[in-house]
Amino acid sequence: MALSRRSFRKKAIFTLLGVVALVSAAAGGIFLAPVSSNEGIDGFGPIIKDRNQILDLPKGFSYKIIARAGDRMTDGFYVPGLADGMAAFPGPDGSTILICNHEFRIGYPESVGPFKGKGKLSEKLGEDMIYDRGNKGNPCLGSTTTLVYDAKARKLKSHFLNMVGTLANCSGGITPYNTWLSCEEVFENPGENCAQKHGYVFEGPIFTEPRVIKPVPLKGLGRYQHEGVAVVPQTGLVYLTEDQIDGLLYRFVPDKPGHLAEGGRLQCLAVVDKPQFDTRDWKGPALLPGEVLPVYWIDLDSVDPETDNLRQRGYKLGAALFAGAEGICLHEGTVIFDCTNGSRTGKGQVWRYTPSPLEGTPREKESPDGSTMFLNILEPGLTLAVTGPWKKQ
Repeated sequence: MALSRRSFRKKAIFTLLGVVALVSAAAGGIFLAPVSSNEGIDGFGPIIKDRNQILDLPKGFSYKIIARAGDRMTDGFYVPGLADGMAAFPGPDGSTILICNHEFRIGYPESVGPFKGKGKLSEKLGEDMIYDRGNKGNPCLGSTTTLVYDAKARKLKSHFLNMVGTLANCSGGITPYNTWLSCEEVFENPGENCAQKHGYVFEGPIFTEPRVIKPVPLKGLGRYQHEGVAVVPQTGLVYLTEDQIDGLLYRFVPDKPGHLAEGGRLQCLAVVDKPQFDTRDWKGPALLPGEVLPVYWIDLDSVDPETDNLRQRGYKLGAALFAGAEGICLHEGTVIFDCTNGSRTGKGQVWRYTPSPLEGTPREKESPDGSTMFLNILEPGLTLAVTGPWKKQ
């Protein structure tokens, strides 16, 4: 069933409110768990000011703080700040497992990271368990943490570090293989502050007991400023966004579905008969809601470059441009993603990609047997907003 503009708006708003109910405010580093909500999707009513000045919500909604940045976690490390994209999984006994990215870049003091500058707490981890220990004894603080939340008892069961030593862990996504993907939204070469290359996707298993994994970059998924990831369960194909004003949309075709570390082909999307098509819609004929663009995929080489030029090389081959592609998800057999800076107004776009039934195979370009892939714009100039305020307590 096709997703109508009206139903998409409803689902988007409902999802957004759900995300707001379980987020970390960048200013205060507060994790919030939903406690109750009113029925229905439309007609929430007016926003009611929160006397604690943490989160304003409509009548019938409430929240509960389950962790704050700087708190001591179950494993003895500290809750990092700068929380960003998250992924939730069903846990044992009705619990929810939440994986949270922490978007630390170069220059943040160790005092606000998981080690909090206390007695070289990082030395509790083995030499190879921190991806980048830095060149000055200060490890990179990009990280992910796991929260296990008991929804019945409404309390946090455990909270622990599960990956550290990366940079700018912004978002990522879940996989069908009981793992999660965390993406670095940065491109850094070894130098004064870094000892390792950055700009990769990392994969980790889902678990409920404190454990730190060894971070291993999935180099086949490309080195660039990553944002979101969506993995199709039926095919194992991976779709990736790039948060750049002149970014591309990528697809990874694994050699062996479910084994991303074993390699595959990285590709970028292009529009049929319109090389270097500019989806940003800043000038020229305006893109209209529902407009359909037949597309194909271009193979990329040297996907682990020394300079941040993968998107420029893809563009020269004919790839389409996207303005700040960020969130991406699957919906009823399609891939939906947004671009924060696209459209004539610059207020953003929502796009839908419909794969071929033969997606990822040599026959996917066959036409007109119904296998043609296409991209269409659902909402140009769409703005979703949440009324605050977010204040540090």
